[in-house]
Formats: sequence, C-alpha cells, structure tokens
Amino acid sequence: MPELPEVETIRRDLLAVVLGRTVRDAWISPNAPRLVQLMTPEAFCRGLGGRRIEDVGRRGKYLLIHLEGGLTWIVHLRMTGRLQHTLGGCPDDAHLRAKFELDDGRWLCFIDMRKFGTMWLVDDVELVTGKLGPEPLEETFDVAAFHGSLRRRSAAIKAVLLDQAVLAGVGNIYADESLFRAGIDPRKAAKRISGPAARRLHEAIVEVLLEAVGDRGSSFQDYVDAQGEAGYHQLKVRVFRRTDEPCLVCGTTIRRVKVGGRSTHFCPKCQRR
Repeated sequence: MPELPEVETIRRDLLAVVLGRTVRDAWISPNAPRLVQLMTPEAFCRGLGGRRIEDVGRRGKYLLIHLEGGLTWIVHLRMTGRLQHTLGGCPDDAHLRAKFELDDGRWLCFIDMRKFGTMWLVDDVELVTGKLGPEPLEETFDVAAFHGSLRRRSAAIKAVLLDQAVLAGVGNIYADESLFRAGIDPRKAAKRISGPAARRLHEAIVEVLLEAVGDRGSSFQDYVDAQGEAGYHQLKVRVFRRTDEPCLVCGTTIRRVKVGGRSTHFCPKCQRR
C-alpha cells in the first residue's frame, strides 16, 4: 500500500505538471462501483468538469487536488492504486478505473487492480480526513504529545503506529523500519514505551520517512510514481521483507511475526523486548 513517502512523491510530481490545468472531461469505469464516495459517479464527473487545478496537497495517505470554487478532489490509492500523468490518452489496461482529460492534451489515469481505491469531491476536506492524527513531517509532530498518545494505548506499538488517528501516513513498511532504527520490539505495549524510547522512535519515524521521500518511495510490488516509474527505497530497507536474512547491524536472523494481523519484521537482538 502506498504510504506517506509514495503519496508525497506523487504529489510533487503532479504539482509540477497539473497546476493551472483545467479538467476538460472525466470518466469512471462502470466496473468500479465503489471508487467514488458520497455521490454518484455521474455527479462526480460533472463536478470535476471545467474546473481548474489550483494546488496539489497531501494529508496522510490522501492526495488532495484543490480545485477552483473551493472544491477538493481527494484520492486514496489504498493497496494497488496508481495515478499516472500521460500524454495522448490512458493506456489500454484492463485495470483502468478512471481517466481525466486535461486542457493541455494530457491525462490523469487511475489504474487499480484490486479496486480498493477511493475518490471524493468535497467542499470540506475534514469530512474525509478529520480523524487523522498529526503529520510526522510537520512541526506539529511533537515528541511529548506523541509519547502521551502512546501511553494511552495498551496495544502493541506496531499496531498503534498503524492507527491513522495516532499518526497520519505511516503504514507497514515504515513502521517496521522506524521501530528497528529506534531499537524497539514491535510487540511491546505502547503504554510501556519510556520517554527516551519515545524520543528515539519519534526521531526514527521522521528520519525514515524523509529518506524514503528522497528515494521516491518504495516499489516492492505495485507502486509507481505519477510518471509510471518505480521508487528505490526498497533497496535500502533494514528489516521489512528480509525474513530469515541476517541483520545488517548484528547478523542475527530477521524474524517475521503477526502483530495486529499484519506481517511484522524485526531483529530479535537489536530490538530486544
């Protein structure tokens, strides 16, 4: 699933090429009945048509395309969604779920194999993103407040990091990598994380996300950027999907367990309980 670094990469790509462009036409596949939320696909397409793109933002894993007239087109890629900027139309892909023609002859194409992706057209972004926690790459991500939120949770720290109400944008990849960097066992109860450990984790989350943004995201399977190109942070991960391989720090075999129903990777020595 694309996480904060992947969505931020797409945001930056689109900002450079769609700012000031007008959506000339929109189409939603009849084979994607759950793609558009809160309104019919027909109303969604009518609402987009003729509107100029004024900005491209992000909130957690949500892409926010701000339109003239105070409307925001929100896109959540979920597991396998791709939003690609192309010239000369969208590809003849069996998984093409939506396409949007721009006034410069280019297109935005939404391709989604699993059909879990969702879109909204709203005049109040908070209707969709209002329950999200702080942004980890903004100054509002305060270490004391972060530790306070952990102390109120009895679940495993890995599960808490995946809760978007606690922290926006972090998913499986970067939770595993951040916990490894902070030296914290992913199974440890969040409320038992000490102040110094919370500070290490806070710093690790920021560092890991910034590095992944710099690497244009991680392409383990489906993710590509707005130009259809893969990221390369997957070449630098320390524990994620390295089950039974030696730890790059101590040589101990990396383990994989289930935490909160999610596959979780860690080093038993570097991340002692």
